[in-house]
Amino acid sequence: MDDIFISALVCIAALLVDVWVGEPRRWHPVVGFGQASAALERRLNVPGPWRASRGMMALLVLVGPVLTLVYWAERQLPDGGWLILEVLAVWLAISLRGLAEHGTAVSTALRAGDLSQAREQVGRIVSRNAEALDERGVAAAASESMLENGADAVFASLFWFLVAGVPGVLLHRMVNTLDAMWGYRNERFRQFGRAAARMDDLLNWVPARLTALTYAVLGQTSQAWRCWQTQAKAWDSPNAGPVMAAGAGALGVTLGGPAPYAGGTKQRPVLGCGPAPGAQTIEASIQLVRRGAWLWVIVLMVGAGLGRVLMLGGA
Repeated sequence: MDDIFISALVCIAALLVDVWVGEPRRWHPVVGFGQASAALERRLNVPGPWRASRGMMALLVLVGPVLTLVYWAERQLPDGGWLILEVLAVWLAISLRGLAEHGTAVSTALRAGDLSQAREQVGRIVSRNAEALDERGVAAAASESMLENGADAVFASLFWFLVAGVPGVLLHRMVNTLDAMWGYRNERFRQFGRAAARMDDLLNWVPARLTALTYAVLGQTSQAWRCWQTQAKAWDSPNAGPVMAAGAGALGVTLGGPAPYAGGTKQRPVLGCGPAPGAQTIEASIQLVRRGAWLWVIVLMVGAGLGRVLMLGGA
């Protein structure tokens, strides 16, 4: 039980550092990893046979040395140094404040009636054609980004740290980054990015459903559960579907639907139920993710405490 308490304290410390400091403005390891990944992809992702195999090789080349270094550091660092490294790893992975800052920039512009600025801000966090979005489309895009990235960056990072420590959280963060860069279903990445996309789906399967459950518990529970069960299967991502359906239901709004991309309008299923989203929906999405992160830590602490009481009682 002491290990669970320590893990919970690491998560609390990382969340507090995130609240006070936010993301590093310079020398962010994830940014550096992304730059290295882009350079390697340009070198290996060339037309011809074995494209999927080269994608798998690229994934191993990028991930393997980092995990090897982490395992070496765990054996070399004193307990205090390793504890600091744990806090740093979780802090750099979760990016909760950064997520909130991006979402707030969109909602602030919408509240001010500045649609042009809102489009510019939402274009920084979504891949759709922001210039073609109306006010509802901007609000929906930002809200969906908060819910989905909350699952990917916040809850999945916490989950994999609790399950597998620093190697787990780093493996998930690296694979998730590669999926974001290579996981497109187009000619360039369909084969090359397959390994990253499949591994990301696997690593996010459990965290995504725990995230959906978290959203349901903290929002309109029965509605969130109903939307999750009836709408998620229609979404093209096996993990984003439950997260976004439950999130939309928990917030009591309608998300999804047609969305403009560079290649044309993508017809997507409707998620949730209720009125169209607005600036307040983005803010409510941010609060849902924030409260969910602290709920996880509270549940972990309470569970560890009850476990200790039961063990002492049994003794």
